[in-house]
Amino acid sequence: MRVADSGFSANVFRKPETGNRKPETGNRYHPEPANQRTNAPVDWKKRQQSDPYVKRAREAGYRARAAFKLLELDERDRLFRPGQFVVDLGAAPGSWCQVALEKVGPRGRVVALDILPMEPIEGVVFIEGDFREDKPLQALEAAMDGRRADLVLSDMAPNISGIGPSDQARSMHLAELAAAFADDWLADRGSLVVKVFQGEGFDAFLAELRQKYTSVRVRKPSASRSESREVYLIAQRRRR
Repeated sequence: MRVADSGFSANVFRKPETGNRKPETGNRYHPEPANQRTNAPVDWKKRQQSDPYVKRAREAGYRARAAFKLLELDERDRLFRPGQFVVDLGAAPGSWCQVALEKVGPRGRVVALDILPMEPIEGVVFIEGDFREDKPLQALEAAMDGRRADLVLSDMAPNISGIGPSDQARSMHLAELAAAFADDWLADRGSLVVKVFQGEGFDAFLAELRQKYTSVRVRKPSASRSESREVYLIAQRRRR
C-alpha cells in the first residue's frame, strides 16, 4: 500500500454533522536506486517463491500476504467485532478488506480508499483516488454517511527514494495523516491500526498517540519481514 510521492499538501477534513485527516495510498512498486537494481527482479521472485505467507495467502484466497499481519493483530488485540464499520485507508490490492469482511460479517460495513485501482470485492465500497485531493475525500465522506468508524486501518507506506531521512519523513507524514483522520472519524471506543517505520519521528508520534488513547501497543506481526523496520501501532479507546 504505497503512495506516489508528488509532494504533500495539507487537507482539512470535514467532520460529520454530529461530530478527519486522510493518509496516502498508492503505488506498490518502487524501483531501487539504479546501482542496486541489477538483480532486484530475480531476488524478489526468489523471495516470493520461498515465502510461506505468500503460499498461505494463495491457499486461503487472500490477495496478499499482508492479510496475515492483520489476522495476527486481531488475534492479539481483538480489533474486530461482528457488525462493525471499518475504514481501510490504502486498501489495494484488498487483502485487509477481505479479512475485515470476514470478521465484521453481513451486518458490518467496509469502506476502502486507495490511489491505485482495486479489483472489486463484493461488500466493499471502494473509492479510487488521492486522499489529498478534494474529490476522493468528499467521496469517502459521502460513503461514510455521517457514521463514525469503529476501526480505522492504515497499512500505507511511501514510495522509497533510497534517501533514508526523506523516506522516513514521508512515512511518518502518512502515519500522522491516518491519526488525524481517526481524530475526526473514529468512534470513542474505536481502534486505530497504523503502520509506522522505526526511526526519526517515531517516538514523538508514539507519545502523541498515548496522549490521545488509553491503550497504545507496538506490534510486529510474524508476517512482517524480519529485516524491515515496519511495526504497527494499535491505539484503542480515545481519551476525552
